[in-house]
Amino acid sequence: MKAKFLPRFALAAGVTVLLVWSLSADAQQGPPPAPVKVALAEVRSMASSVLAPGTVVSRQDAAVAAEVAGRLTWVADVGLEVDAGDVIARIDDHRLSLQLKDNQATIRRLEASLAYSDKQLARQKQLASQNIAARNALDEIEAERDMTAQDLVQARVAREQTLYLIENSSIRAPFGGRIVERFRDAGEYISVGGEVARVVDTRNVEVRAQAPLSVAAHIREGLEVSVREGAREVRSPIRAVIPVGDEVSRMIEIRIALDGSDWVIGSAVRVALPEEEPVEVVAVPRDALVLRQNAIYVFRLKDDDTVDQVAVTTGIGNGSYIEVRGDIRGGDPVVVRGAERLRSGQQVMVARDEAASAEELQIAKKG
Repeated sequence: MKAKFLPRFALAAGVTVLLVWSLSADAQQGPPPAPVKVALAEVRSMASSVLAPGTVVSRQDAAVAAEVAGRLTWVADVGLEVDAGDVIARIDDHRLSLQLKDNQATIRRLEASLAYSDKQLARQKQLASQNIAARNALDEIEAERDMTAQDLVQARVAREQTLYLIENSSIRAPFGGRIVERFRDAGEYISVGGEVARVVDTRNVEVRAQAPLSVAAHIREGLEVSVREGAREVRSPIRAVIPVGDEVSRMIEIRIALDGSDWVIGSAVRVALPEEEPVEVVAVPRDALVLRQNAIYVFRLKDDDTVDQVAVTTGIGNGSYIEVRGDIRGGDPVVVRGAERLRSGQQVMVARDEAASAEELQIAKKG
């Protein structure tokens, strides 16, 4: 009886000892490192900015008109994508085809008349040289021959004009884009200058923004500015500054180039324009800031994968980055995710593949 009881007691005692040892070891090791994401503080050229309203517009937007009067036989559908030179409408050219035949008949008649006049002139010159014909008769025939030659020139010009009208009976897109509106339908009569359809270039877009006169001294063509549409933000150069202020609104117009064709024309955007000359500052992503009571902190990653809490004050903001003043230098790795529950000296585990690369962090730590 005792022999069976003792091994079981010994086994239970051994498990208890191992459990106590394990708990003691875990207590000595402490909690696991906190997962964080890290980015590098940067030295940037920044300036305080003002947000100006803007609109995405096409660089080419035309209401295409007819150069020929007539009945429309076909008009392209709204939404059709076209290239420069594609036909977007056709006008009945039957009347012009008949006019072309009349022009060609007139030309042949005048060519025959001119050939006859040349022969008559040659005979009259021969008779005049023999003193058989009067000089005034020669002059009369020569004048008639010259007038026929000019009539032939006019007839040929008339034929070219008819060919031009026939060619322009097919109304073509002046540039690539989309048909966004039809002003006339097939079967309607249109006069010269009548608008047929609106073509908008959806491939080349830009921002048209109204900027206050106070920033005019600090903006120039080629200056990169921030363009924001909701959560989307890009930096693009100013293409043109129109230095003519409106006397009522005290605003000037600027145009900002945009890359890509995924911008929807008509979208409202905001443009960050500098109010002063840019200065070199140390900036961090806004997500690195931790607000606690009446102070602002960032957590800087140390070379032993612990963090220290650094008090900072903020300054100029520009997009997702903001100036910080304090014990932070350009290149310092700072926590941008997971900093809310950190404390100074805490061990962390950096998600290097989603934040700064391991190589960048090692360079920053050595620096």
